[in-house]
Amino acid sequence: MNQTKYIFVTGGVSSSLGKGIIAASLAKLLQARGYRTAIQKFDPYINVDPGTLNPYEHGECYVTDDGAETDLDLGHYERFLNVPTSQANNVTTGRVYLSVIEKERRGEFLGKTVQVVPHITNEIKERMQQLGKTGDYDIVITEIGGTVGDIESLPYIESVRQLVWELGENNGIVIHLTLVPYLAAAGELKTKPTQHSVKTLMESGIKADILVCRTEHELSSDLRQKLALFCNVKKEAVIQSIDASTIYDVPNLMLEEGLDRVALKKLDLAEKNNPDLKQWNEFLFKLKNPKHTVNIGLVGKYVELQDSYKSILEAFIHAGAVNETKVNVISIHSEYLDEQTAAKKLSGLDGILVAPGFGGRGIEGKIETVRFARENKIPFFGICLGMQMAVIEFARNVLGWKDANSTEMNESTPYPVINIMEEQKNITDMGGTMRLGAWKCHLTEDTLAYSVYNKADILERHRHRYEFNGKYLNEMQEAGLVTSGVNPDTGLVEVIELKDHPFFIGVQYHPEYKSTVANPHPLFVSFVKAAVKKKSE
Repeated sequence: MNQTKYIFVTGGVSSSLGKGIIAASLAKLLQARGYRTAIQKFDPYINVDPGTLNPYEHGECYVTDDGAETDLDLGHYERFLNVPTSQANNVTTGRVYLSVIEKERRGEFLGKTVQVVPHITNEIKERMQQLGKTGDYDIVITEIGGTVGDIESLPYIESVRQLVWELGENNGIVIHLTLVPYLAAAGELKTKPTQHSVKTLMESGIKADILVCRTEHELSSDLRQKLALFCNVKKEAVIQSIDASTIYDVPNLMLEEGLDRVALKKLDLAEKNNPDLKQWNEFLFKLKNPKHTVNIGLVGKYVELQDSYKSILEAFIHAGAVNETKVNVISIHSEYLDEQTAAKKLSGLDGILVAPGFGGRGIEGKIETVRFARENKIPFFGICLGMQMAVIEFARNVLGWKDANSTEMNESTPYPVINIMEEQKNITDMGGTMRLGAWKCHLTEDTLAYSVYNKADILERHRHRYEFNGKYLNEMQEAGLVTSGVNPDTGLVEVIELKDHPFFIGVQYHPEYKSTVANPHPLFVSFVKAAVKKKSE
């Protein structure tokens, strides 16, 4: 191929229609046809990255191998494509403006008035082509966050208009995702919101090449013809995206609708071969035909919003399919758990996961949850803060250090078994300053962790400031805490476990970030397997 082709995905009518899933599904189909495909997300908010956002604001913060704190849609990209993303795959308005302002301060625009057009738009276009210019990809799909018409999205829309024009015929296309609502009182689907959304897009100088219509009901041939006529697209380019039972159905639905074929035709690319979705459909079959059911308690403090723990929930879906098991994840708010309520709320569960998080709210509930799981031999899995809570619980209730704590919660604790990293103590900026990205971990043989991974050296993604305090390592080990994973360069403890327990493991890192359809994470697979065994006893 002479040059990389570009697909831009915009949204209209409403947010949360699933641009990320459509982008990931199209990328999956193009990848399955043999094209090297990448996806990137451009977000219109002024935060430099989502790292400082509360999960209630924007869902979870997804972390890449190279330590980028990114939008959760990048998690979908990786789960669908099984290809790692990076810093280049997620750009925000904050990052764009920061870069332009830094250039202005260095004198790169000397004598010029710095403006949205051309300086901001040039910066956006440069970043939109960053992956394409590496030569590693045939097709780059760019998802534009927000909704067409939003004031903060205008620079991105203008950049897309310019770039499509600059790239030339058949080198850049726009897919517009809209809502076709069903009015129960009238008993019909309505196309007017889509018409208005496309009109808004055209007012910005962009013609949609393909319409993807989110709908609860089938689009009739007449309705497709009407949308094609009034939205200035071909009828074959009106794609129905009907509600699905799982997001993993969407690639097959888009294949049936011919989204990939229409896109390739508009990009003047060969269809090559039929998409190879054999492994994908085997996963789907197992997912939809489980032989077992388990109830896993997800104990956290952001449970009201499912997107707060998106990667964990998806990792359970992947692991459930491997085990041919339906995993019912029961969200339990740690703030409302104590010694009196724990037994009532946690009894009957086949496994318990204590989730990551920051800050002191709900901490005692998490510690009580660990104690309940440890004493009642319920399969336990602690992630990041969940692992730290397991260390605190062990110190308090096994070693008898009643006031043991993390210095994140109590700086004056006499037993700071979890403490801030030395290099973190003088950091004042909050964004992008934690231990981030992929770090090495060496696993000890004859441990649960080693048997799960079936190898000694692993690489896992981190996002935290506080660590296991090595000062208490010997006393903890003598009391029965197994430190089965250690960073070979820093000596920091990465994995803890207990031997006299059916499954008890805590990890300092975030294994959920690396779980994909093609490669479900072994820790989740083993945890679900332990829960199935517990239920059968």
